[in-house]
Amino acid sequence: MTKPDKLWINKLPADRLIAEFSVWSADLVRLADDLARVDPHVDVLHIDVADGHFAPAMLFFPDLVAGIRRISKHPIHVHLMVADAILLSQIEQFADAGSDLISLHAENESVANAALDLLERRGIAAGMVLKVETPVEKLQPYVHRLDFVTLLGTAIGVKGQGLDERAGERLRAARKIIAGAGAAQRIVLAADGGIREHTVPLLRQNGAETVVLGSLAFNAPSLTDRMAWLHAL
Repeated sequence: MTKPDKLWINKLPADRLIAEFSVWSADLVRLADDLARVDPHVDVLHIDVADGHFAPAMLFFPDLVAGIRRISKHPIHVHLMVADAILLSQIEQFADAGSDLISLHAENESVANAALDLLERRGIAAGMVLKVETPVEKLQPYVHRLDFVTLLGTAIGVKGQGLDERAGERLRAARKIIAGAGAAQRIVLAADGGIREHTVPLLRQNGAETVVLGSLAFNAPSLTDRMAWLHAL
């Protein structure tokens, strides 16, 4: 499949929630079939990468991204949850695999600027993710260099948790920082974790432009109906 052009972020919907589908919630035994099933509804594919240290899970690897790149036309967002010592090498590997957007963590601060420099050299969109306990103000030094900002609403790398009660106020604070940056490019604000039917309206009302959809999408009784509901928010 052909990769999206470099202006793909500006082409994402601005009048409705962007549908970002988490590959972690797909049927991993029949991954190609499951991605084909949801393909008509996807705006962005979200792939979590965790090293078992920075985050407790161990997820996914560059060859998987390369395989998905071959079968999908959609932008691929790789969320790196890895230790500072391997961050730059991971960026290189996932860039080579065909990623369109790579997000590092604000908590990777010892190598964050070097990572953003590398993404710029590779021509890949840059994102930053904040753990639920990290002050939103940590974005401030980097925001003018970013294309995506993602706030986690649950503990990192663990499925099935409830949304943190501070999620709404954190989104509003991030929106103010983004607006104050005066960046020439679009910066998308995303919410990840605790995405449920009763939480998505709250996240949308507080400024989320996309939510990372896991079981809410992949396990929906009718994905067409679920997406119509999402788009109407």
